Amino acid sequence: MSDLRDHGQAPKAKIQAMREQEKRTLSRRKNVTISLTVIGVFAIVLAVVFAVNRVSGSKPADLAAGESRLVRADSHKLSVAADGKVTLVEFLDFECEACREAFPVVEDLREQYAGKVTFVARYFPIPSHFNAERAARAVEAAAQQGKFDAMYQRMYQTQSQWGEKKVPADVVFRGLAQGLGLDMTAWEKAYNDPATLARVKKDVADGQALGVGGTPTFFLNGEKFQPQTSDDFKTAIDAALAG
Repeated sequence: MSDLRDHGQAPKAKIQAMREQEKRTLSRRKNVTISLTVIGVFAIVLAVVFAVNRVSGSKPADLAAGESRLVRADSHKLSVAADGKVTLVEFLDFECEACREAFPVVEDLREQYAGKVTFVARYFPIPSHFNAERAARAVEAAAQQGKFDAMYQRMYQTQSQWGEKKVPADVVFRGLAQGLGLDMTAWEKAYNDPATLARVKKDVADGQALGVGGTPTFFLNGEKFQPQTSDDFKTAIDAALAG
C-alpha cells in the first residue's frame, strides 16, 4: 500500500512542479517583455531628444534675427563697404605672432579696398597664450569708448613688449588705454566686468562652431580662407568683387 501511495502521489507532485515551472516561465517572459518595452520607449525618447538638439543646434537660440555666427550685430567692423558685397572676417589672437605678421597685410588691404570690402575682427584668444584673453578684454573695454580700432592696432604694435610672457600684462594694457586718452575709471570697470569677458567668449564660441582651430583664421564671404601671401588675399578679393 505504501508503494502504491507513493507512486500514486508522484504524478501529482510532478504535475504541481510542472505548473510552478510554467508559472515561473510565464513570469520571466512577462518581465522580459516589459523590459524590452521600457528599452524601446527609452530609445524613442533619446531619438526625439537627439533630433530636437540637432534642430536647436542648427539654429542657435542666442542668434538674433539677421545675425550669423560670422558677423553679429555687435561684431567689430574695421571698415565697411556700402554695398556689402564682400566681407572678410578674421578670428584673431592679439598674442599670436602669426596674427601680428598678418596685421600689416590686413591694414594694407583695408587701405587698398576702402569702401569696397567690409573687414570684421573677431576675438579668438588661444588658451595657451597667457595674456591673450586679457588683451581681448582690454580692446573690448576700449571699444566701449569708441576706440576699438586704435586699441586693436596698439596691441599688435606693442606685442613684443608683453607677448609670450607668463606674467599679467595689466599694467601695459592700462598704459595703452591711457595713451589713447580714455576715461580710465570707465575703462577699468569695463576691463574687469564679467560682461566684457562674456563678450569675448561669445566670439570664441562662434569661432569654434565655425571650425576655427587656430589663428589667424579668415572667412571671405562666408567661406574659410587661409591665404599664404598678400597676393592670395588680393586674388581672392578681386574675384569676389568681380563675381
